[in-house]
Amino acid sequence: MAYYFLRAPTLDGERCLWESGREDHIQVDLSNHQMLACLITEVKERLAGAPLHALVNNAGISPKAPDGDRLTSLTTSTETWMRVFHLNLVAPILLARGLFDALRAASGSIVNVTSIAGSRVHPFAGSAYATSKAALASLTREMAHDYAPHGIRVNAIAPGEIRTDMLSPDTEARLVPNIPLRRVGTPDEVAKVIFFLCSDAASYVTGAEVPINGGQHL
Repeated sequence: MAYYFLRAPTLDGERCLWESGREDHIQVDLSNHQMLACLITEVKERLAGAPLHALVNNAGISPKAPDGDRLTSLTTSTETWMRVFHLNLVAPILLARGLFDALRAASGSIVNVTSIAGSRVHPFAGSAYATSKAALASLTREMAHDYAPHGIRVNAIAPGEIRTDMLSPDTEARLVPNIPLRRVGTPDEVAKVIFFLCSDAASYVTGAEVPINGGQHL
């Protein structure tokens, strides 16, 4: 059985896409470090000694100013820096370390979700978000080196503009002309790359960061 960690404060069964959502999802706020230990304990209890084949660190936040503008290195509060880095960077570290034994038993795979904002100044993503994603890319390399002797592969994907609820029509209109494929990506296109990195087809791939941005990084 697969388990999915949800960062949302409530789990709405009617909105869940999976029929057994309440059984195979775990509700947790990953920005609360005190809840991470409880989450890891619950996952281990549900696994009941079974191996864990994949861990995808996908949760992330990119706070904006009250008027919707990006928060720069001059305008981001200390509290926001700490909150963003804990969720975007520290949580993946603690989850991977806490679930290490289960991942090792499966020769499993870890996929960290970074961002195109981690390698360039983005017109909408704030400084805290961008630097946390750059740090996560570096962490991916460090983890790949540290976990490889134990048979665990660690990779990252760096999405560009993906059509989700976070992407406003204005954002799409402004950025598409700068994307060589002339469109934004879809969640399904991102999921397929994650699935590949978690599969045996990528059994000799570790320490990589795969851009998924329609050529926007060129």
